[in-house]
Amino acid sequence: MQNVNKREYNFMLEIFGLYLSIKGRLNFLQFSRFGKFCERSYRNQFQHDFDFLEFNKTSVLEHGSGHFTIAFDPSYISKSGKETYGVGYYWSGVAGSSKWGLEIGGIAAIDIDNHTAFHLEAVQTPNDLESQSLLSFYAQSIIERKASLQEISSYVVADAYFSKEPFTTELTQNGFELVSRLRNDSYLRYRFSGQQKGGKGRPKQYDGKVDFNNLDMDHFTLIENDSQSKIYKTEVHSKALKRFINLVIVYTHRKNKLSHQLYFSTDLNLDANLLLEYYQTRFQIEFIYRDAKQFTGLNDFQGRSKQNLSFHFNTSLTSVNLAKMIHWISIPKENRKAFSMSSVKTMYHNQLLINRFINVFGIIPNKNKNIRKIRELVKWGVIAA
Repeated sequence: MQNVNKREYNFMLEIFGLYLSIKGRLNFLQFSRFGKFCERSYRNQFQHDFDFLEFNKTSVLEHGSGHFTIAFDPSYISKSGKETYGVGYYWSGVAGSSKWGLEIGGIAAIDIDNHTAFHLEAVQTPNDLESQSLLSFYAQSIIERKASLQEISSYVVADAYFSKEPFTTELTQNGFELVSRLRNDSYLRYRFSGQQKGGKGRPKQYDGKVDFNNLDMDHFTLIENDSQSKIYKTEVHSKALKRFINLVIVYTHRKNKLSHQLYFSTDLNLDANLLLEYYQTRFQIEFIYRDAKQFTGLNDFQGRSKQNLSFHFNTSLTSVNLAKMIHWISIPKENRKAFSMSSVKTMYHNQLLINRFINVFGIIPNKNKNIRKIRELVKWGVIAA
């Protein structure tokens, strides 16, 4: 990375280590208890900018498989009080209702071949968007970073909430392709491919509405057929999105009932199996939020300013990246076990305590008999995946 001075370099090494090492709440007082600097130094440094997007993009391109999509998903952050920047009522998927707190829009790189996700940047949602709609704000959060994001992928994957016209149009006009899911009762129409009638008037564009209980097989291609599911692909017009889309319908038998799901891409040439894989792998972004909330203090921070919150959110989520890259991606794929953030956190906490004991008791750590014992202590309490 360019324009990172020695002070920033040393501080980022320090703070990433603390996020991965400290068990308990993460705040400025805790940093001063376990770290090298005083509480005021941590407060001051959190007011400075750091290019997390460039840092994460560089590390993802270096350590990932090279086959990526961009995932976007908002996440609710619990927060009490009334003086924190951006605090308000936001949707919580866990609670199934709006709750008082904060919200971040998480942008992540989904590594398709490694079947995992890496955080890129978190953008906090303001509580007053004035005349701008929420979907438009989400779209602009991605578009403003398109130069960096499109170095990773031009495919943006989002859940069914984002399959709406303003969000889709703004992305596609800026060089992105959206992969998402539609409502099961969406209004879709076949493309007309017959001979046009002569005379005046607009040429016929559509060839009837799609009936999901009685598909017109002249328009569909069967992709897969087994005892559990059937997959069809076609090109249809979406009335809600105001455009033709690449549609994949998945029929499944559950409890003696036939149900269907509608997946789509704005890229009309995207392979059906790849489209499904892109959408299904999207869920990996949820595991980043889970690990950050449980182990790197995403919900813990006590700062209230916009800059403090942004620095904390991105440091917390980036720490999960670093743990995954160092302790999981670096292992050959055929030898990997399940990634355990709990084990990584335990190892770093043990290492923090051992380093403190070594400093206080004046132990020489590089003796042969000590090296083996220290390794045993570092892995003490680690969960076997």
